[in-house]
Amino acid sequence: MLFGTETFEIQILELIQKVFDGQLFDFLMPLLTTVGNMGIIWILIGVLLLCIPKYRKNGVMLLLGLLIGFLLGNVLLKNLVARPRPFVFKENALLLIKAPQDLSFPSGHTLSSFVATFSLYRANKAFGRCALVLAVIIAFSRMYLFVHYPTDILGGILLAYFVSFICKKIEIHWIKK
Repeated sequence: MLFGTETFEIQILELIQKVFDGQLFDFLMPLLTTVGNMGIIWILIGVLLLCIPKYRKNGVMLLLGLLIGFLLGNVLLKNLVARPRPFVFKENALLLIKAPQDLSFPSGHTLSSFVATFSLYRANKAFGRCALVLAVIIAFSRMYLFVHYPTDILGGILLAYFVSFICKKIEIHWIKK
């Protein structure tokens, strides 16, 4: 069942695949999306920050943000919205990665990537800028690979901003400086 914007959004995904079509993107996008799988890269960065006294608090906040994002996005919203992935509606969809078995909204890859980006930016602006580049690439890869709609990506970014706001409030009120 289409929810309303899916037809238009599928056209956007098809346009992305058409514009960026080629062996290079077909090779790179699966690799880049894998970097975001299960938020492992961001978890590792959070653990690394825990090991550096100057950034320990930032590591705690990054890992807390990832946990809150997972609970709100993957556990609550995905099941509440119950939006099927775009490849379900495209006949003969050729996937370059294994078909994800969970639901589509919001994009968990995007959510974790932008939670990390916002957190890292607060720790160090240069860290945040580097994370932003990777986050945008990961989010784009999810659309290129036809596993997320553009609004799934936007929803992941907006939810990440909300999670970042929550973490900032927690940091201000409960974590000693």
